Amino acid sequence: MDSKLKEKDNAIELRKRGLSYSEILEEIPVAKSTLSLWLRSVGLAERHRQRLTKKKLAAALRGAIRKKLQRLNSTEKIQNKAQRDIGRISRRELWLIGVALYWAEGSKQKEHSVSQGVKLVNSDSRIIKIFLKWLLQICKIPRDNIHFRLSIHRTAQNRLEKIQKYWSNITGFKINNFQKIDWKKHKVHTNRKNLEEKYFGLLNIYVRKSTNFNREIAGWIKGICKQCGVV
Repeated sequence: MDSKLKEKDNAIELRKRGLSYSEILEEIPVAKSTLSLWLRSVGLAERHRQRLTKKKLAAALRGAIRKKLQRLNSTEKIQNKAQRDIGRISRRELWLIGVALYWAEGSKQKEHSVSQGVKLVNSDSRIIKIFLKWLLQICKIPRDNIHFRLSIHRTAQNRLEKIQKYWSNITGFKINNFQKIDWKKHKVHTNRKNLEEKYFGLLNIYVRKSTNFNREIAGWIKGICKQCGVV
């Protein structure tokens, strides 16, 4: 009994010195419920409360970082396996990929716009690269028939040269191909995450004299639908 009273007194003293429950339990190995009962009426000085609050926040941050690293490692393993599943892509498969990409992202002809040429707008550099590869290598569109237009927020005006160089590097076209610009008004409240140094605007890709090419793409899309039995 005396040993329990001594443990209680020691626990109360440690608590008054600002130690956390876990730190006290390292010194006094009792049940946490017992410790809680002993210390429920023990107050803490302000400096001790601040220390424990900082300690809890630091522990929470370490836990969050650990979980994030676990998610990143898990994601990397899943993606590496999925990447290997793809294997080699044939020219026909790349052709179909390009058709599906244009179906999702490109400008289509409508009843009120039957002369719409081929146009794709995107900010994803990978989509841009695949689409240009499809145009140049699969569809054999001459480089001179491809031109570009940038859509950029006014707030990025001081980064124009960097943005032009970025898209020049992505596309493999010289920087003088990125002189045409549509300036967009900046919205104060925005959900965009690609701000400041990560922001490169939208790239518009046009194919000159491509009305019939757009109609041909529409036919390919219909062919895909027919072969998949969705028409």
